This record gives sequence, structure tokens and C-alpha cells, in this order.
Amino acid sequence: MRETKGQKIFKVFNYTFLGLLGLVTFYPFWYVLIASLNTGRDFMRGGVWLFPREFTLENYAKAFADDRIGPSLQISVAATLIILVVGLLFTALAAYAMCVKTLPGRTFLNFFWYFTTLFGGGIVPYYMVLRSMGLTSSFWLYVIPSVYSFYNFVLLRTNFAGIPYELRESAQLDGASEWTIMTRIYIPLSKPILATLALFIGVGKWNDWFTAAYYQSKAALYPAATVLQRILAEASAGSQVKVGQETASAAMTTYTSQSLQMAFVMILTMPIVVVYPFLQKYYVKGVMVGSVKG
Repeated sequence: MRETKGQKIFKVFNYTFLGLLGLVTFYPFWYVLIASLNTGRDFMRGGVWLFPREFTLENYAKAFADDRIGPSLQISVAATLIILVVGLLFTALAAYAMCVKTLPGRTFLNFFWYFTTLFGGGIVPYYMVLRSMGLTSSFWLYVIPSVYSFYNFVLLRTNFAGIPYELRESAQLDGASEWTIMTRIYIPLSKPILATLALFIGVGKWNDWFTAAYYQSKAALYPAATVLQRILAEASAGSQVKVGQETASAAMTTYTSQSLQMAFVMILTMPIVVVYPFLQKYYVKGVMVGSVKG
């Protein structure tokens, strides 16, 4: 079917608008990248918009020389990987259990989990609970409270509920256990939604600076996002950014406080940028499946 003139004009306008929108969205990331790859003192002169004018990796070398970066990255990586595995496993177990129609108390449990999401005690009561559990000075502060998410549970339960129940009954007749049914039938059929949840959990945990900033009492246990937030706060307040035994204001250096900030931002952002393309194809499909099935 041939397109009408109006449809062609709309398509051109639509592609142009989406292209400009994509460019506007991408450019801030590109600007931070070229700023991190440009000498700081040259960047302060202005005029660096598309490509580094004086290319250098010194900003990254000095950023990694900061004794806060290495440990904080290790904490972020460990917390993200643990919560990905444990969180997805726990969510899958809960979602599968709630899809078993013969489970005693199934309706009550669904209502109870939903009802508890309607209320929140606030920051102070939450902190008191964490302190009573001994988590405010522990690495497990980043893992235990994040194991369960009602939103993720609903998405996965909805997806599981869309899988024909006859498959489960057929597997039971063949002598399959509940664990076998979940891992051999439900999990393989739910890869898109599981990849989407992995993206939600991973990005959320990697970028979580709030938890450590408000609830962690040991600065040595700060994750990378919190360290970056502190560095940016110090810089905005006019503080000097410490790099090893030197400072960003030291003479005879080409880097500045601003260029180091850009390098810190890129160090924190790049893992997500690298991983996202591998999960992007599942993202939209997973959200739609988890939202409309059932």
C-alpha cells in the first residue's frame, strides 16, 4: 500500500523529532566524556564541545589514584552482584509460590504483601530498625533490605501467571518436583522479564548513594555512588578534591577539580553503559509481558 503525502510528511517529521530528541539526550553524556578526556586547564578556557582539544588520560589516572575509588568500586560491584543473584532468586521463588493455585493462604499472602506497601514508617524508624539489626555499620546494609521488592514481585508473578497451568500439571504427572518445574519451565519461559528485572535491580543498586549517605556509619564501606556524591558536594562547596597525597589545585598539573569530577562520573557510569546494550532487546518486551499478561 502506497503511503500518502501526509503519511510521508509525518514520517519525516517523526524521524527528525526522534533524532533530535536522541541527540539532546545523548549530548550531556558525550560532553562529560570529552571533558574527562581533555586536560582540565584547557577545558576551563571553554570552546570544547564535540571532541577533546588536548587529549589526556591523566584525569582517569588521578581519579583511580584516589584511595576512596578502588574500595568503593569493589563494594558497589559486590553488592550489585549479590543482590542480583539473591534478589532474583527470592523474587522468583515468591512469584512461583503465589502462582500455585492450591497453595494454602495464597489470597491472604497476596493481600498482606500488597497492604504493607501502602504505609511507610519514615527515615528515622527505618534507621532504628537497621541499627537494631546491626546493619548500620555492615556491608549487608546494601543487601538484606533490598532482597525483596513488591514491584518486581508483581511483574514476575504476572508473567508466571500467564504461563499455561497445564504445563505445570503435565510436569507433575511426570514426577517433576516444584524446583524442577520452576527452573525447567517457568524460568526459561520468563527470560525477557527476568532480564528486565535484572536491569532494574542492577541499575538501582549501582546508582544507590542514598542508603550509605544516610544509614551507613562507616565511611570505609561507602559504595562508589556515595563517594561520587560526596566528591561532587565537596567540589560544589569549594573544597579541594584530594587525589592521593596531592590536590587538584597543585601547581604544574593539567587536571582540575572539574575534570576529575567528569572522570569520576564516567567511571561510575561506564559499567551500566557497557551492560545495557546486552539487555536492551529484553527491556521493552519484558515490561510489556510482565504488565499485561494474566
